[in-house]
Amino acid sequence: MAAEQPTILATSGGLRRGERAMLAFGPLLHYAIELARPAGKPRLCYIGTASGDDPWWSAQIHEAATEAKVELTVLNLFPMPPTSDLAGMLGEHDAVWVGGGSCANLLALWRLHGLDAALWRAWQAGVVMAGVSAGSLCWHVGGTTDSFRPELDVLANGLGFLPYANGVHYDSEVRRRPLLQSLVAAGTLPEAYATDDGVGLHYVGDRLVEAVSEIPDKGAYHVVRDGDAVTEERIEARLLDS
Repeated sequence: MAAEQPTILATSGGLRRGERAMLAFGPLLHYAIELARPAGKPRLCYIGTASGDDPWWSAQIHEAATEAKVELTVLNLFPMPPTSDLAGMLGEHDAVWVGGGSCANLLALWRLHGLDAALWRAWQAGVVMAGVSAGSLCWHVGGTTDSFRPELDVLANGLGFLPYANGVHYDSEVRRRPLLQSLVAAGTLPEAYATDDGVGLHYVGDRLVEAVSEIPDKGAYHVVRDGDAVTEERIEARLLDS
């Protein structure tokens, strides 16, 4: 099975502390898999390019997947891609989860190896695209990033699967909100959708369907240019079952 239409879940969450292992799949990650309508045991592809394909982190994700009864494949680009047919590999999965880290490095390596085009083909075929932080920002036109230095900078060369800017960690990193607003106000970035920690944006095609959350009382935000300023509208997030 696959999603009926191209689907993305862009989040500021998805993983939590496990009981038997270090990590566990949170409601947002489970929801990403659910959106794919898997037939049988779910098949998830984890891409950790943004953290340098850290083998220790991949091992923790693997343990969490085993606990969740999810069949996991880790797609590493170091030291080289695992196959010359990345689109075919991705198409064997129900969903893709992209981890956090450096979005700038992620985009450069994906384009170098053609993974950007392979992800587009899989997305169009119904494989759900999802992720956290850099794994949220990457699907959009751009947003704010700490890929270059401790201070935040603009990133404007996202994959553009979605025609919006994106803001992550909107309530936990105090510099995120004012910078995103100033970039939209200046026209440097287009209208944007942002998420508090624990919140995800569910897109079908290029349309936002709803915001969902694994933490009560968290929200998403729509930021639109208004002259030389912006208007920001809070989007209430539907609380997912824990």
